[in-house]
Amino acid sequence: MSKLVIVESPTKVKSIKKYLGSGYNVMASMGHIRDLPKSKLGVDIEHEFKPQYINMPEKKALIKELRDAASESECVLLATDPDREGEAISWHLAQLLELDLNDANRISFNEITESGIKTGISNPHKIDLNLVDAQQARRVLDRIVGYKLSPFLWKKVKSGLSAGRVQTVALRLIVDREREIEKFVSEEYWTIDAKLLSNRKTFEAKLYGTKDGKKIEVLNEQSATDITNSLQDAEYIVSSVKRGTRTKQPAPPFITSTLQQEASRKLNFTGQRTMKIAQQLYEGIDVGGVGVTGLITYMRTDSLRISEEARAAANSYIIASYGKQYLPEKPRYFKTKSGAQDAHEAIRPTNVNLSPEAVKGSLTTEQYKLYKLIWERFIASLMAGCLQNTVNAEITAGDYLFKASGYSVKFDGFTVLYEEGKDDEQKDGVALPELKAGDALKLKSLTPNQHFTQPPARYTEPTLIKALDDNGIGRPSTYAPIISNILQRSYIEREKKSLKPTQLGTVVADLMVEHFKRMFDVKFTAGLEVKLDQIGAGERSWLDTMNEFYSDFDVLYKKAEALMDGKRVKVPDEESDVVCEKCGKKMVVKNGRFGKFLACPGYPQCKNTKPVPEDEIKQPCPKCGAKLVKRVSKKGKKFYGCSNYPNCDFAAPGVPTGEKCSECGSYIISGIRGRKYCINSECPTRKKTEKNEE
Repeated sequence: MSKLVIVESPTKVKSIKKYLGSGYNVMASMGHIRDLPKSKLGVDIEHEFKPQYINMPEKKALIKELRDAASESECVLLATDPDREGEAISWHLAQLLELDLNDANRISFNEITESGIKTGISNPHKIDLNLVDAQQARRVLDRIVGYKLSPFLWKKVKSGLSAGRVQTVALRLIVDREREIEKFVSEEYWTIDAKLLSNRKTFEAKLYGTKDGKKIEVLNEQSATDITNSLQDAEYIVSSVKRGTRTKQPAPPFITSTLQQEASRKLNFTGQRTMKIAQQLYEGIDVGGVGVTGLITYMRTDSLRISEEARAAANSYIIASYGKQYLPEKPRYFKTKSGAQDAHEAIRPTNVNLSPEAVKGSLTTEQYKLYKLIWERFIASLMAGCLQNTVNAEITAGDYLFKASGYSVKFDGFTVLYEEGKDDEQKDGVALPELKAGDALKLKSLTPNQHFTQPPARYTEPTLIKALDDNGIGRPSTYAPIISNILQRSYIEREKKSLKPTQLGTVVADLMVEHFKRMFDVKFTAGLEVKLDQIGAGERSWLDTMNEFYSDFDVLYKKAEALMDGKRVKVPDEESDVVCEKCGKKMVVKNGRFGKFLACPGYPQCKNTKPVPEDEIKQPCPKCGAKLVKRVSKKGKKFYGCSNYPNCDFAAPGVPTGEKCSECGSYIISGIRGRKYCINSECPTRKKTEKNEE
């Protein structure tokens, strides 16, 4: 009889079978097999919050296959993902297959490689019931909040809405930031830049203050003009030059949250897209000359720890590829932040010798880009720092003081391979000519520049993930689903890369905060995450946590029901600039099943509606030459269509480039990722492109 190994994903089955051999049968549970029912609350609040789990109806055939296989096997080993969710799935499988919870039938694979799998198989352990309790507490908390508050929103706002314990806090952050922006009062200020010449080299210096070193603020044009005029004929003399060195250190290897942030900055990937591709890299890729192997370690982690074996392998690679001088004098260790579960290593390549270029031919374009990001970040994190020579010069002119700073790279260190992206553009200075105290400089130009103080920036996906992570809201694996959910519910929308609340999202957030302020407070939510961690560590009872939460929640819920009895909250319409051609009123933006559309506010007397012309495209329609606009289909898909519709029926999933396909003569379009391909779905060149984008 063989041993039955049950994993979550079918993708892992082939990878694991390869290393375990014929004595093992490997099957996949396809995620959860039992859950709370969809049609009712499924939690017995009166009897210690007992969950009423049911076998998932769509898994009926699979459950029978698993039971049959288990009955014919020597033993069953549960190898679901090494996190709380995976522990809970193993527990459900044990219940379903009637396994003894006292048996050591749980194994974990932190990486899908030969050594990772063999290590997991040789170290079986009992299911960690504390982790199961922590996952169950989260599931029950979220179910109670969702099933109580979503119907509340249906009755008080509109049907189809949802409220979530963590998603509402994320929405609140976005709404609060929008209010900060709306209340912000911009103030004028001016800067004065001098372009100076020394040894035939030009550089810039900025007005700092008065000659005695006091900083000044130039608040209006008149002041800027007066200062500029007084400096036109002044002598510009270098009063001091300070030289030094600084060492720029590399960023640590990725954890889940930083991977999502950096993939958004550098690759323009959403959090969901990043995690989907990372899952593929973890579960196993058929690499030419190697076979099926996992390329990265487990991608749901909050730990910066790496194994000494991985460190040694990376150090050897660095020495062989760059030289010993690219290793730091002492090994660099990164400190994991307090409150992290530290259950797994940081995200790293499983084999540093499988460089991005070495495996590129076996990966899709997206897989290659993300693997390259992970591989380079890991290697760079262990490399020597970048040593920079710095120079800071002070220049006097009349009664004023200018400052100039710059740097030059003395030793590139880790920057030869990788540098972390930034959410805001920051200038570290530029190269300056050789300067010394007493040098006389020639003024080339003096430019006053008007500025206005800027409001706080709207959240982008990476900055929102950072805010959630910094505040301890949710867990790294939940960030992508949270953002995706509030986008799909039309609570927020993307404006370029920024996340902006809709009128609906603002109404929902305000209503939830008005009646459940404490429940959707950032600190309270973070504190609840700490309690869930304590349950997972065996330091706290999940039942005590549920009782504490529900006693407060129930009081607030009943009070809200009473205060809102018979009341409804209207979502304000967003007025557009489009005039209804039937009655002359300005049309308003509405949200329907298939996204936004324009509707006449004179309804029901005037029932005129039309699609929202989201963006005007510079490229004309290739059929008739009219303007193209970005539209949304009834199925919610974005496409580019002719503004002359219905007289012209041109429509495409990308923008026409003006070129024609050399293979079939159809139009070439540029897709959402900037890739050019033929509009003809049957064209051989199109099929090749689609394969690369999978």
